[in-house]
Amino acid sequence: MAQARLDQLNLLDERRLRAVDHVCAYQRKMARAFKKRVKPRPLQRGDLVLRVIRGLLKDPRAKFKPSWSEPYFIRELTLEGATWLMDLDGNQFSEPTNMDQLKRYYV
Repeated sequence: MAQARLDQLNLLDERRLRAVDHVCAYQRKMARAFKKRVKPRPLQRGDLVLRVIRGLLKDPRAKFKPSWSEPYFIRELTLEGATWLMDLDGNQFSEPTNMDQLKRYYV
């Protein structure tokens, strides 16, 4: 009886390592599946884009309020995905906007 319990305790580390391997394999599989579905959105300097409007503002129009703001020009891009925008009048934003919050504006 005691020997069986010691054998189980010795196998416990092996089972934990096997579980960690399964978790890592699952995460790799999920990352591969996600990356397969992601479509690249190549934006360049000078492109017209719309910026998403987010916030917890009380708006009487509720679900009928616009989801995207007016078109902007991309003034500058970084490799990390940040963009500096400029409106059509030439006014520049002082803070960068993430590319996740932009979509191309087709004229």
